[in-house]
Amino acid sequence: MIENDTVRLLRECDAGIRMGVDSINEVIDKVKGDALRDALTRCREEHESLGDEVRGLLDEYHDGGKKPNPVARSMSWIKTNVEIAMDHSDETIASLMTDGCNMGVKSLSRYLNQYAAANEQSKSIAKRLISLESDAAVSLRSEL
Repeated sequence: MIENDTVRLLRECDAGIRMGVDSINEVIDKVKGDALRDALTRCREEHESLGDEVRGLLDEYHDGGKKPNPVARSMSWIKTNVEIAMDHSDETIASLMTDGCNMGVKSLSRYLNQYAAANEQSKSIAKRLISLESDAAVSLRSEL
C-alpha cells in the first residue's frame, strides 16, 4: 500500500509540474513587463528542478510518470488563449497564472490527503510543490 500511494502521489506531482511548466511556456512570450517575466521564469525553473527530482524518484519505481489530463490541458489552453485574445495585458496573464497556481494547491492538497500511506519523501515533495505554487500565486498577485 505504501509503495502504491507513493507512486500515485509522485505521479500527481509530476502531472502538476508538467501542467505548470506548460502553462508558463504558453504565456511567457506574451508578457510585456520584466517583473512578470522574471517571476514566471523563476517559477518555471523551480518547477523544472522539482520535476527532475520527482522523475528521478519515479524512475526508481520504474514508473514513467503522468502527463497532465488532456481534458484539463485543453480547457486550460482554451481559457488562456480566449482571455489573452480579449485582453492582451500582463494583468490578464498574471490573473490566469494565479488561478492555475490556486488550482494546483487545491489539487495537490487533495492528493496529499488521498494518498496518506505514501512515504515521507514523496509527501515532502508534494508539500514543497504546494508551497511553490502558493508562493508563486502570492508573487503573481503583485502583478494584478
